[in-house]
Amino acid sequence: MIKMKQLYIFFVSALMLTACGKQVPTVFSQSGKLPSIYPDYTNVTVPINMAPLTFQLEEAADEVVARFSVDGEEMICGGDQVQPDIDDWQQLAERAKGKAMTVEVYARNDDKWIRFKPFSIFVSPDSIDPYISYRLIPPSYVSYEVLTLNQRCLENYNEQVMVNNMLCNTPSAEQCVNCHHYQKGNPQRMQFHARQNHGGTVIAYDGKVWKVNMKNDSILSAGVYPAWHPFLNLIVYSTNKTHQMFHTTDPNKIEVLDTESDMIVYDVEKNEVTNIENDPNEFEVFPGWAPDGKTLYYCSAHFEVTDSTKNRSMEVFGNSPDIHYNIYRKTFDPTTKEFGPRELVFDAAAQNMSATLPRVSPDGRFLMFTMGKYGVFHIWHHDADLWLMDLTTGETHPMKEINSTDTESYHTWSSNGRWVVFSSRRDDGNFTRPFFAHIDKNGKGTKPFELPSADPDYHRQFMKCYNIPEFMTGPVTIKPQEFADVLKGDGKPPVTYRSQKK
Repeated sequence: MIKMKQLYIFFVSALMLTACGKQVPTVFSQSGKLPSIYPDYTNVTVPINMAPLTFQLEEAADEVVARFSVDGEEMICGGDQVQPDIDDWQQLAERAKGKAMTVEVYARNDDKWIRFKPFSIFVSPDSIDPYISYRLIPPSYVSYEVLTLNQRCLENYNEQVMVNNMLCNTPSAEQCVNCHHYQKGNPQRMQFHARQNHGGTVIAYDGKVWKVNMKNDSILSAGVYPAWHPFLNLIVYSTNKTHQMFHTTDPNKIEVLDTESDMIVYDVEKNEVTNIENDPNEFEVFPGWAPDGKTLYYCSAHFEVTDSTKNRSMEVFGNSPDIHYNIYRKTFDPTTKEFGPRELVFDAAAQNMSATLPRVSPDGRFLMFTMGKYGVFHIWHHDADLWLMDLTTGETHPMKEINSTDTESYHTWSSNGRWVVFSSRRDDGNFTRPFFAHIDKNGKGTKPFELPSADPDYHRQFMKCYNIPEFMTGPVTIKPQEFADVLKGDGKPPVTYRSQKK
């Protein structure tokens, strides 16, 4: 129960009581520093509909009590961890809408209390999409059979498995799932890809689910890194010949590189693919649509084989520090379904850098991307940061208010354009976890906050990476077994290939 402070003002010399039985001490010494807490939720901005932020003190204490207050209304909780009741949190967040909660943290050692410097949790009136989904993967490639695609409700702590890789694995035939994606965050229009055993692309569209065999002699591979058109039943993919290296001393433990890559568009209704970029000296990857569906953004690196006697893969790996991706775009006519020529948007190579993962804000104004020193798979690069381009002015800058000293990589805009979720290794340098930040109308971000959990120490004990966080407007209702049954089936006939119009 949340109590009104002004109704109990005559108890100032006593301990404040709450429904959970915790009390705020009246005798304490004052610290001039903020409490060291995990996750670090000091002075963050959260959406009005976010689940309660739980945390724990990172220094020794026999007991911890925290008071959350706004405009005379408060809640008090504590113990070993600070875990606000969800109903009380929602009530207080509504009162703090457009302003801030004040958080006071008290710690007891023996019979002495200390009060840390209070901090704020700002509550934005901008709501966030209620769900995200992600791939959960161990930090090593030796156990990918346990992969799952999960969805998590952001308004509480409920998490569900959408796709369970184990349902299609056998001791002699393993499978890998990846590249989940939605049409404008619609959970009824979803796709993901499976490799190896029972491989194929699974598409769920308005209650129907089927598997597509996208292999064709005229394209490099099945489609990956999907970009579903905002309103047409078309999906752009890159097709890649990908290889990886495992380092023994380099801080970037794994290097993933394309030795070839093109882009295709898949017509869902016609079961037909068309190459839209297939220059053998260009590595095209990571397509992303503008919200009006009239412009396709993507990345490409120029690479020419200099010694035809060498293995192409080895030449790419030998020159990997010099491979830099730029951002391009192509116009698209939704009526004729034809693409225009490519146009350079951001020349990262001129800065001896590499830009990947271009994503346009829902209002069409901002382009967010990941920038690193070289290469394409920035999720393994500790120097990777998020950058923002204002498409109306061309001004481009690193998002210093969001970036950390470690990896920032995959990112997605919320449907209202006021929030981004992105993968970061800022906690320990090893595991990617989802972080959120508010983006205002001028492209200014706030201090990111980590995905809250019922147990604040959950992520540090959970030995898996969260990859490719995607916002969703609701939950996927198809069961894991149904997806597995579709994967085990034959699926549609192989795609047909249509030559690109010249």
